[in-house]
Formats: sequence, structure tokens, C-alpha cells
Amino acid sequence: MNKRQIFKFFLNGISCGELNVFKISTRSISQSKTLYQREKDAEPDFDLPQLDTPCYPESTSDETNTDADFCGLETDFPCLTRNKLSGPEPEYQNVQGGYKVFTSNEPFHMRYNNGKLPELKIAYETWGELNEDRSNAVLIQAGLSASSHARSHPENGEPGWWEKFVGPGCAVDTNKHFIICTNNLGGCYGSSGPSTINPITNQRYSTTFPVVSIMDMVNAQFLLLDHLGINRLYASVGSSLGGMLSLMSAALYPERIDRFVSISSCAVSHPSSVAIRYLQRKCIMSDPNWNKGYYYDKKGSYPKMGMKLAREIATMTYRSGPEWDQRFGRNFIEKSANVSLCPTFTIESYLEHQGESFSTKFDPNSLLYISKAMDLFDIGEEFGSTKEAFNRIVCPAMILGVQTDILFPIWQQRHLARLLQESGNPAVTFYELNSIYGHDTFLLDLNGVGAAVKGFLETDLKEKGWLTKHKL
Repeated sequence: MNKRQIFKFFLNGISCGELNVFKISTRSISQSKTLYQREKDAEPDFDLPQLDTPCYPESTSDETNTDADFCGLETDFPCLTRNKLSGPEPEYQNVQGGYKVFTSNEPFHMRYNNGKLPELKIAYETWGELNEDRSNAVLIQAGLSASSHARSHPENGEPGWWEKFVGPGCAVDTNKHFIICTNNLGGCYGSSGPSTINPITNQRYSTTFPVVSIMDMVNAQFLLLDHLGINRLYASVGSSLGGMLSLMSAALYPERIDRFVSISSCAVSHPSSVAIRYLQRKCIMSDPNWNKGYYYDKKGSYPKMGMKLAREIATMTYRSGPEWDQRFGRNFIEKSANVSLCPTFTIESYLEHQGESFSTKFDPNSLLYISKAMDLFDIGEEFGSTKEAFNRIVCPAMILGVQTDILFPIWQQRHLARLLQESGNPAVTFYELNSIYGHDTFLLDLNGVGAAVKGFLETDLKEKGWLTKHKL
């Protein structure tokens, strides 16, 4: 008797000379036989490394599950989202229009690998009025997956991703400032990115698009500012990736920024956040439909499952454990339902819904490129050393962090504020919030984030620094 025959006998209940009779439900046997027959029909002439599917004996009609020696799990897994959303959520929209596009027909040189684009397109939206001397412009820096649509306006009435923070009397006041928000280079909402057309080939760039850096994004934005005739920004305000962009703007163009705000960000990407973004990229790139980035314009070829899993991983880092405890606890989706391998707890269903709803709103290749730019961020590398980078920043700065942030832990904002202070900058403001919403606090906390930003933007102190003879 060969090994395969021995294994078949074992699976059918013959083991060590003892005969064990398995009683299986008629439905389970029928399913197993159907599946086994399909595999047998498609079986090649050569032996495959996997084990054969067991062939169970026929059952009689009087055999029921109640008397069975074995009762297994049903093998259909619908795993559909079965609970409604609860709690505040950020407003991300798949923006298709309502923005302007700045186009530069000059080649745009990029930071890595001698990359170069034949042309540059940057999508942007504006609110408020530019004053006569063009000194009241505020640049809002978008996060990884956000578009230029920070707030609604006549050309696009949908709520923006920072809707409650921008507007008349809001944290960024359109009665006082001219507000600009761009779609970052590498994005998919109007700016040059993997999904846009390469004018040289008349095909989408896909993954031939050059690797993007934070410096590239900032340089592209300042070309837009040149186009708008704005020589100096009143302020640059950004969170997460936007915080990196604000910091880089202040170091790269110190003569063109009056002040900057960095919320829930850092001076250099650390291993923990790099690891999280790596896993998201791996989910997408492991999806067969990703096809090395060439999935555009191919019906049925879109890496939705990879994108969905990537977003589920990201969502775990955007909120906090204390919020999960208050919002979901150990609540079951269906208390009386039989337990299966599908989601059992409401937190699982929430993650599944977040992945599903986001999976087709954002271009997977853009997520790959922009998340990689975040991983590569180290402001010290761009200027020779961290000390030199911070010595270049001479304008007032506000650094804001959240104690429950998992993606950018609070110690990273403390470190950033300390580096600014140690460089000799006398106008560094640091706030530490105890919000329960983790990294997403910058999208949800009008009291903490909104009041801090408004106060910083609208306060112009005659004197700055500390009333002490001792240096910090």
C-alpha cells in the first residue's frame, strides 16, 4: 500500500487497525462529492503535491446531525458587511471635477533615479479672495488619499475633506485668507500621477511614472504659486503627509513662508509607520489584478481585493484602541448567529466596510507611489544633516500631536518641536491633544485642532520666545 492509499484510509476512519465510522450529514457529503468530482474531472495526468480530497461513504436518510459523531462547519462564507456605520467619519470624495489645473509644459525633474516628467499638471481649488499685495495666501497641504477638494464651493457642492475647518469664521478663515489646496503630485484627482496620460506615448504612465518624493511635491506646488503670482505664503498648514509637506516647504523655501503648521506628522519616517505602509503596498502588489500596475482600461482587471485589504490595515492605524473600546467593545454582529470564520464582532465588520467603501475611490498605483514618498521622507537627508535642515527654518511654527495616534505617535511631534527649538527658532508652539480619535483627530476635532490652528494663524505677537535667561 502506497502513502496516498494509506492517507485515504486514514481520512476515511481507518487508523492503527481500528475502524472509526464517521456519520456526516447528507448535505455535507453531497457538497464534498460535488467538489471532489470537479477536481477529479480537471485532474492532470501527473501527480500534484497537494493531498487528495477524501471521498466519504454514502449516508443513509436516517442519519442526522443530532446523532452524528462529527459535525463540522458549513463551508460557504458570505462575509458581507451587516452593520451600519456609527460615529463620525471623515469626508473623502472621489472628485471628478470642480478643480482647476495648472499645466507646465517644461520638463519637471524629480528627486530620485534622475526621474523626469515631460510635463507637469497640478489640480487645485481656491476659496476666499487674494488681497491687493497678495500676502494673505494660505496653502492647505492634503494627506495621502485626499484631493484638492478641502471645502465645498459652487463648482463642487460635495463636502470637502476639511469642510468644517475651512470657511467664513472657521479655523482657516476665508474672510481673511485666500485658501489654496492642491492634489499632490502622484495623486489621482487631476494632478500628474500613474493614471494620467504620458504625452510622449499617449498611454497612461502606470508604473513607468517616476518615483515621487516629498521634495518633488513641494517643488510642484511652488511652481503653481509662481503661476498664481504669489511670492510669499502667509502660512502652510498640513496634517500627516501634509505636515511633512509643510515642514519641507519651510526648509526648502524659507524666504517664501511666514509661518507653518504641522499636525500629526514627523521629521523623519520611522520603522513602525514604514512597516505599516509596506504591508499596504504588498496587499496591492500581491493582487493578481494589479498586473505590475497595468490594470487601467481593462474590464474586470482592477486590484480591488488588494486595495480593500490595504485600506483595512490603514484604518487600524487611523483610529485608537480607546475609541474601539467605547464604540465597539466586544459587541457581536448577530448575537444569536452561529459562529463562523466570517466576521463575528462589529469591529471586524467596520473594517470590512471601510475597505470596501474606499477600494474604488482611490487609485491603487497612487497609493503605492505616495505611501513610498512618505516612507522615504527624512528632512535631514535633503540638506546634508538634520541640524542644517532645521537651521533653515526661521518662521514661526506650530506642531500639534495626539496622544492616541498610532501611525504617528506623540513622541514624534515632541521630537519635531524640540528640533525646531534647539535650532534657535524663538517662535515654536507645541500642542498635545488627548483626543480619542487617534490619527484621524485632525479630520474630526474642531475644538482641539480647529481652535489651535485658528489661534496660531490669527495671532501676530510683537515679542516671541521665553522670558528666561536659560536656554531650553
